[in-house]
Amino acid sequence: MPLKSFDALFHEADQLSAPVPVAAAGGADVTVIEALERARQRGWVHPILTGERGKIEETARQIGIDLSPFEIIEDAPDSANEAVKAVRTGQARLLMKGQIATPLLMRSVLDKENGLRTGKTICQIVLMEIEKDKRSFLLTDTGITITPTLAQKRDLIELVVETARSLGASSPRVALMSATEKVTQALPDTLETDQLVKEAATGAFGDCLVQGPLSFDLAYASEAGDRKGIGGEVTGAADAMVFPDLLSANLTVKGIMYTAHCRFGGVLRGTTSPVVFMSRADNVETRLNSLAYAIHLLNLE
Repeated sequence: MPLKSFDALFHEADQLSAPVPVAAAGGADVTVIEALERARQRGWVHPILTGERGKIEETARQIGIDLSPFEIIEDAPDSANEAVKAVRTGQARLLMKGQIATPLLMRSVLDKENGLRTGKTICQIVLMEIEKDKRSFLLTDTGITITPTLAQKRDLIELVVETARSLGASSPRVALMSATEKVTQALPDTLETDQLVKEAATGAFGDCLVQGPLSFDLAYASEAGDRKGIGGEVTGAADAMVFPDLLSANLTVKGIMYTAHCRFGGVLRGTTSPVVFMSRADNVETRLNSLAYAIHLLNLE
């Protein structure tokens, strides 16, 4: 069964009985305020902005948005800490990355005493929808862990399988990505992939299909498998792609974002609640996509 589209996630969020409180770290940003206002008007969220009040109010004035329905938490000592605190104390149910650098936000998220750790590896999972193919799939880790260990890769698989199930894949098809479809000493990540595939076959990750190593063409396009003579239930039909490192994942996802006709959104998983997490360069539509995606995932927490 295909993963839910963003249209389906929007429709689902439209049916909420009450808005979800969302705390945005780095709220003095045009796209953040506009996305939260549009989500508020649809009944999705109660927006909370952290940062310097003067800058937030000036930003809102520039785009003609009335901040009276918003809460503003003053920047003391910094917007990341205040936004994370709002989630940790229950004032907000979701954290949203605004106009703030990733390292600054993650320092607060990862704080051992006051952060949002669960013991699982924290990763960004991007939901990608290629409109011409009517195809949606997940990619991880596209934003946090530079070179995941074998144990961290196990967490990535568990989290992406759980996410894919929530989006409609009863037995998710997971591709473990590499530059080749062959296990070789020249690419050490393929040796770990081989081990993970064997573990998956014993049921280590529950009801899912895990195959790899697979290159992107094999994970996405069935015709590539036909031409290369590579079979398997995941070939050409991956619901999720788990990458060996941040370099390959980030380059792949941004290459798709900026060259394909697509819709996408990103969240952090492995935290106490999903974190709306995309680039500071992203537009309002991407932030709305990410909000709808994160709101959907709240049911898993």
